[in-house]
Amino acid sequence: MSSLQDHKTTRIAVVGSGPSGFYAVAALLKQQDHAVKVDLFDRLPTPYGLVRGGVAPDHQNIKNVIRVYEKVASHDSFRFFGNVKVGRDLSIDDLRRLYDQLVLAIGNESHRTMGIPGEDLPGVHSATEFVGWYNGHPDFSELEFPLARTRRVAVVGNGNVAMDVARVLAKKADSLASSDIADYALATLRSSTVKEILVLGRRGPAQAAFTTKEIKEIGQLEEAELVISPEEAALDPLSSSWLDEEGSAGAHKNVDYVRERSAATPRDCERRLLFRFLVSPVEFLADEGILGRVRLEKNELFEDEHGTPRPRGTGEQWVEEVDLAFTAVGYRGLPVPGLPFDERSGTLPNVEGRLVGEDGAHLPGLYAVGWAKRGPTGLIGSNVADSNETVAHMLEDIPSLASTETGARAESDVREELDAKSVCWFSFDDWRRLNEIEIARGQSDEKIRQKFYNVDDMISAVDKG
Repeated sequence: MSSLQDHKTTRIAVVGSGPSGFYAVAALLKQQDHAVKVDLFDRLPTPYGLVRGGVAPDHQNIKNVIRVYEKVASHDSFRFFGNVKVGRDLSIDDLRRLYDQLVLAIGNESHRTMGIPGEDLPGVHSATEFVGWYNGHPDFSELEFPLARTRRVAVVGNGNVAMDVARVLAKKADSLASSDIADYALATLRSSTVKEILVLGRRGPAQAAFTTKEIKEIGQLEEAELVISPEEAALDPLSSSWLDEEGSAGAHKNVDYVRERSAATPRDCERRLLFRFLVSPVEFLADEGILGRVRLEKNELFEDEHGTPRPRGTGEQWVEEVDLAFTAVGYRGLPVPGLPFDERSGTLPNVEGRLVGEDGAHLPGLYAVGWAKRGPTGLIGSNVADSNETVAHMLEDIPSLASTETGARAESDVREELDAKSVCWFSFDDWRRLNEIEIARGQSDEKIRQKFYNVDDMISAVDKG
């Protein structure tokens, strides 16, 4: 690869300050072959994406990863521009004019829908909304969930997001009081009358998307009982053979734990979490205009052309009473004006991180990382290798950048553009001040922090108005 002296400084913009964005920045600043300057943008004044707005408040150890990102942010060639929304404050064309390379780390900000009748009824919500709500995310902080008049909740899906939703609903609210949970969410959870939570998985225990650690955490709750019937825990012949031949270590652990729980002695607890497998909602039904019931269908597994067990309905249906439902069937990306978008997958079309057009050709200077690149799969750590792959291609492409264009871009700066548009942008120092204020606010209530839930309040808190 060319030496650092061979090229002028390459200016790079990364849009999205979640884990994938920060890992891309880290890889760019760590390499020694090219001189780079990296600007990181986020539509919120606060960085860290789902680490701040998605990780459950009782999983503070996971949030410790921000220490790595703080170290990255201290680099001299790094700048943060918070409260800057692409499409509102800057266009893709603006960024392409100002930077040599543009990395989209925008994640998947929407949720997948199920496409069944009644999904838009009052009382049916996405897990995305509930998770954002209890985490104080500005997009969801004004939502209301009627837990004080709810006895039975359906959680559709059995991935780790579904586990978070079910666990937060099942726990004693006071056990969350010292975390960074939103105060309004804590008050609502304290008033909760929920007695039973149905966790509905469309596949069997061998194909469940949760990790063993997550379901064990639910099984260890003192205040709530995890209930799995022996019939639900039993594997069909297809699952048994698939597990023996292709099942991962995690799948084996899941099946072992599900079987163990199905044989557990019943306990007398305030709340129950009833895990159901091989069932799918086919309709949400209203009682007096709001959700009152859900129609379920029993599934069976069949082997697809790749030998993978897939669910399909059997026609056997029944109705369960529920007062509230949360659908945790996956996240989905949103299109960005000026960029290609794959409607089917909800991602930015790319080959190993290089964005491509309809003809499959690489769009020079445009890249993707994280969920925008691969879809909503993997854990926080999965973004390291993913971002490294994209950055490797970016570095390969630097020598092909037109030197005249690089020189022209060096004459202007994004700060001038933002100031000219009167955009109230946040630097990383502004975020550090806000962070200190949130921590100080929490101390009086013996909390880790007391978040701001409104962008205007964030601006006022650091005197940016």
